[in-house]
Amino acid sequence: MRTTVGIIGAGPAGLLLARLLHNAGIDSVVLESRDRDYVERRQRAGILEQGTADVLRAAGAGARMDREGLRHDGIELRFDRRRHRVDFPALTGGRSVMVYAQTEVCKDLIALQLREGGPLLFEAEALAVEDAGTDAPRVRFRHQGREDVLECAYVVGCDGFWGVARQAIPAALTQVFERTYPFGWLGILADVPPSHDELVYARHDRGFALLSMRSPSVSRLYLQVPDGTDAGAWSDEEIWDELERRFETDDDWRLERGPITQKSVTPMRSYVHEPMRHGRLFLAGDAAHIVPPTGAKGLNLAVGDVVTFVRALIHQQETGSPELLDAYSRTCLRRVWQAERFSYDMTTLLHRTPDASPFDDRLQLARLERIASSRAAETDLAEGYTGFPFG
Repeated sequence: MRTTVGIIGAGPAGLLLARLLHNAGIDSVVLESRDRDYVERRQRAGILEQGTADVLRAAGAGARMDREGLRHDGIELRFDRRRHRVDFPALTGGRSVMVYAQTEVCKDLIALQLREGGPLLFEAEALAVEDAGTDAPRVRFRHQGREDVLECAYVVGCDGFWGVARQAIPAALTQVFERTYPFGWLGILADVPPSHDELVYARHDRGFALLSMRSPSVSRLYLQVPDGTDAGAWSDEEIWDELERRFETDDDWRLERGPITQKSVTPMRSYVHEPMRHGRLFLAGDAAHIVPPTGAKGLNLAVGDVVTFVRALIHQQETGSPELLDAYSRTCLRRVWQAERFSYDMTTLLHRTPDASPFDDRLQLARLERIASSRAAETDLAEGYTGFPFG
């Protein structure tokens, strides 16, 4: 099998990349180790930056998003029993975000790819990327019980942290930057309308809490818990009680309860692999970087990566110059590190570490007071949350 761009992974990055290439008249093949049902049910991100939503629309994949997604023009910060709303459009020249689950993005892009695009092979496990440093890289994969080879002009690894693409970059050429956090998120899905019409980020002495949603009838909520927590150790009543404590305010706001349909614990880490390119192999998304979910940046960073790659490949085909492809890693990493910085700032602003001192607590409150009282500080948060420019 032969193609111009071999794509490993059919998450939102790989699927969007295939769509953008198709629209540019460039052929590709997507290899995905899981089956279609798994990909379309895999719960991940739910916040799309302004730039991500615009890219999906331009790619022809935004119709259902615009019909069913929830545009949000701000977030609410809660601290010291107070509420402060950050107004995105007023601070960013009209930018906003869209609440639209990653599962729905994948469903839309899969339907488009199967109807209009090149081959999308489910249950096709990539085994190795070979000859990445040459002009003829190959992906060895297993599909329908037999091994095969995908010969490519370029390979893009969108296969996540545990995928094989990153392993093809020689260790001697790489640098890894990472930080792990001594806490995670206990997340729930609940069949109850959201108790607020925008996301609520709460800093509390007992730990962070987040009120989010997946639809007008399904709430997504999170609690900061110690690293290694077993989600099953928390009863539904204990979860709702703790959420009420951490969202408490001095007004008459109330948290609505409902049946919890899913519980899970998400570990928190920051990770960057440099470089994001070796020869004809390019890394995108979680294969190259991970952010704590506090800043809602993971999926959006992956979109930035694939947009950067497609622009560079089109430039090379139109001009013969590999300049933008050669600059892929540097270009992506500028945006990646800004997102890492923003996500780290949001995480340390709102979470309480196990060894936090009274001094640390007062610093957090002072930082939140600064955002609530300074348009400059509030603008910095709004610009980071709604998204850094692609490229």
